[in-house]
Amino acid sequence: MLSLLHWFLRSLSISFLETPIATINPNYAQKNLIIDTDLFSDVDDAGAILLTSTLPQSNILALLTSAPSRYTPLAASALLAHYNPTTYRSIPIGFRQPLTNATFFDSWSYSLGEYASKVAFHWRGGSIAWDDVEAAERAVDVYRRTLAAQEDGSVTIVVIGFLSNLWELMRSSADKYSDLNGQELIKNKVRELVVMGGEYPRGREFNFYGDEPWKTAEVVNTWTAQNLTPITFSGFEMGVSVFSGARLTVEGPENDPVAAAYRWFTGYNKSRESWDPLTMLYAVQGLGEMFEYGNECGCGYNNVFPNGSNEWVFDEKSTSQKWLKLKVGNADAGKELDRLFLAGADSVVGKR
Repeated sequence: MLSLLHWFLRSLSISFLETPIATINPNYAQKNLIIDTDLFSDVDDAGAILLTSTLPQSNILALLTSAPSRYTPLAASALLAHYNPTTYRSIPIGFRQPLTNATFFDSWSYSLGEYASKVAFHWRGGSIAWDDVEAAERAVDVYRRTLAAQEDGSVTIVVIGFLSNLWELMRSSADKYSDLNGQELIKNKVRELVVMGGEYPRGREFNFYGDEPWKTAEVVNTWTAQNLTPITFSGFEMGVSVFSGARLTVEGPENDPVAAAYRWFTGYNKSRESWDPLTMLYAVQGLGEMFEYGNECGCGYNNVFPNGSNEWVFDEKSTSQKWLKLKVGNADAGKELDRLFLAGADSVVGKR
């Protein structure tokens, strides 16, 4: 009965396919991406990994995890193996130390994190072995080795979680990978930093305050003071009213891990806010038809306080930082993400 319903809904959906907002343009330059995710506290990280694994302009150099659960790098390994079946072993995964056996992030609803342990278990077979997670590398080592190997100004770092790994990178010293310290390595190799975090023009958001917020403040404020590279921020206010994922739970391929993750986290045919997928779409494709900059003057910088709250300081002399806002309606943005989720999930069917 479920298979028949699945077929019917897929067939019915054909007549409702809208003209894509962010049309996949073969002329888009390929983006070399280092992804830093807290794949544990929210399922939208999984949706973002689906996108970056299946959008043709995306070239994943490395994936770092900032949540301390051992199931986070395992789930990341599982997703990379599923969506990148021919290249996943060449994508290093770095984890934050020390690892714990936590399966839940919160203690009030016991829902956050549940999907990560299930994805890690049911889609085993990635580059990280189930019983040998500690064999994976430290995030800061993967950051340094990956950046050192790239051409100058060629890397986009996308942080869709906590900034603890980036904090370690910024404080790192010269080593066997590079004679440059962390800040020098960033300034030479990074083209743009894209961060899902904060609220604009001011507010307080979980990625900034949820884990050692003073590190968040040090990363952002030092980045600004040293003028390391351009930064684009994707704030709480942009993704909170854009819902996606329901269509994937109903119409996605039977063995799709992100479809399962959304069902475990939100329920069948239910959507979730879209902070991380929107951030990833910008990181890969740029403004396109979906986004524009929220600081219309193109000036100013983000100031983060030690408690994780932030405010935008408008300064005409500072032009290297931006925050994003949608150029389209919330419903249209959600439909586009759903279209891309399903297209990406379908694209790997038969490749495995």
